[in-house]
Amino acid sequence: MCGRCKTISDLQINEQIRDREVRLVGENGEQLGIMSSRDAFERARAAELDLVKIAPRAKPPVCKIIDYGKFRYEQDRKMKEARKKQKIVEIKEVRLSPNIDVNDMNTKMSNARKFLEKGNKVKITLRFRGREMAHMQNSRHILEDFAKACEDLAITDKPIKQEGRTLTMILSAKKT
Repeated sequence: MCGRCKTISDLQINEQIRDREVRLVGENGEQLGIMSSRDAFERARAAELDLVKIAPRAKPPVCKIIDYGKFRYEQDRKMKEARKKQKIVEIKEVRLSPNIDVNDMNTKMSNARKFLEKGNKVKITLRFRGREMAHMQNSRHILEDFAKACEDLAITDKPIKQEGRTLTMILSAKKT
C-alpha cells in the first residue's frame, strides 16, 4: 500500500473504496460514467492521481480522480480563510456596587461605552455583600439607569436577572 493511501480525513481514497460500482468524475470535472471501483482505481493510477470518494451517500457513490494532497491543502486553506473572517465577540464585565457614587458610575459607564464601540458585549454585574442583600430589589434602578444611559449605543441582550448575591444584565452593541 502506498504512502498516500492512508486516510487523512473521513474521505475514502484509493484501495479503501470497496463499493461494487461508482460514478466516476474525471480530473477536469467531466463525467466518465458508472463503472466498477477497481476500474476507476486503475484509471486514477494510470493518471498518477488518487481516487477519492466525494459523495458516499449517493446511489451509486461518486468518486473523483484528483491529487489528494493538493485537495487537502485547498480544503485546509478554505477553512483557515473562513476562520479569519469570523468575528469573535468577547464579553467584558463591569462590576458595580449598590452604594456607587455618581462619578464612579460615570467612569464605569465610559468604560462600558468603549467596550460597546469596539463591538464587544458588556455584562454589568451589581454585587451585594452582607446587609446589602436585604435591599436587592431597591437597587435594580442602578442597572436600569445604566442601560438607559447606554441606550444610544446598546440594546439589552439579557434583562436584569438575580444570580445568588448578584444582579446581572448583558448589553450588546446596536447593529449599524
